[in-house]
Amino acid sequence: MKWQKDKLPAMSEEEQLRQLATDGMLVKRPLVVDGDTVLVGFRETEWSDKFL
Repeated sequence: MKWQKDKLPAMSEEEQLRQLATDGMLVKRPLVVDGDTVLVGFRETEWSDKFL
C-alpha cells in the first residue's frame, strides 16, 4: 500500500502503526520526546524555548 496522508483518518491505529513500521521515511525527523514535551521537525526557536 503506497502511503497517502489523506488516507490517515480512515485508517485504524493498527494500520497506521503497520504503515509507519514498514516505511521509516514517514516519520518526520528529528523527533524528541521528553516527559510531556514532544517536538517534531526542527524549528530553532521552539527547540531553544524548550531546552535552553
